[in-house]
Amino acid sequence: MATDFQRIGIVGAGAVGLYFGTRLALAGPEVRFLMRRDLEAVRARGSVRVILEGGTLEFRPAGAFATPGEVGPVDLAVVAVKTTSAGGTRALVEPLLGPETAVLTLQNGLGADEHLAGLFGAGRIIGGLVFMAITRTGPGEVTCYHPGMVSVGEFEGGPKPRTRELARLLERAGIKARVADNLPEARWVKLVWNIPFNGLAIAEGGIPTDRICSDPRLAAEVRLLMLEVQRAALGFGFRIPDDYLRRQFDVTPSMGAYQPSSLVDYLAGRDVEVEAIWGEPLRRAKAVGIEMPRLESLYGRLLERCPRRA
Repeated sequence: MATDFQRIGIVGAGAVGLYFGTRLALAGPEVRFLMRRDLEAVRARGSVRVILEGGTLEFRPAGAFATPGEVGPVDLAVVAVKTTSAGGTRALVEPLLGPETAVLTLQNGLGADEHLAGLFGAGRIIGGLVFMAITRTGPGEVTCYHPGMVSVGEFEGGPKPRTRELARLLERAGIKARVADNLPEARWVKLVWNIPFNGLAIAEGGIPTDRICSDPRLAAEVRLLMLEVQRAALGFGFRIPDDYLRRQFDVTPSMGAYQPSSLVDYLAGRDVEVEAIWGEPLRRAKAVGIEMPRLESLYGRLLERCPRRA
């Protein structure tokens, strides 16, 4: 697979796709956005932008396209659609693939890497884990509340030259990046934050993370859920340090009244990634004899609040 990511296609122009696409475009590669709801507004304005604490990054003219065929073959296809849209992924991504195209998934939870590998071949797939507080705040516009970092790892085997080159490109784009030696382990590490905060934000009726942290009952539940994820990960051979759990909790109040991505979808009446973030980890743990009673309870509450919409 090539390591020269000169042309990049962004599939899914929500918060994650806009953030990564805008920053990458400003770093030099030709970035092509596949857009639906923001297409007309972005074409009229001629730009995509990222709002930061210290100012706004804007890239123009933005390459916004209506169909995958218009985007055409790229060196790197970035899949940033929700896992709830998995059924349409092939049609969105296949026209972007050339013989050497790598596919980077920036999707949540467990199962996305395997799904894309089944569609396009395991050798193409790079998994990306986004540890950031970012929200789409307008057409072609995303606001970053906490820049965090991204971790990238190969689905098949350990790091390759292209993995390290991708991390270097992300760093040049102003995105702190690290290379993960073990992608499945990195997926469980991210669940330490996603399972409790995304889940409780919805299960408690739609509340931001600062209210979770300031409520003694909910803060205690966050810590217990984190410990449960830590124990489950260990059952798969993945050791997550206690200090990591503490840091994940301690950094959250600095985000302010942050609405996690799952809460944003829930409040907007869109499908929530219940299966990828809560259901699939629970099923995998049970399959190897690991009980996760707190996750099972939270998963049940989320199923009641988030029925799949036709």
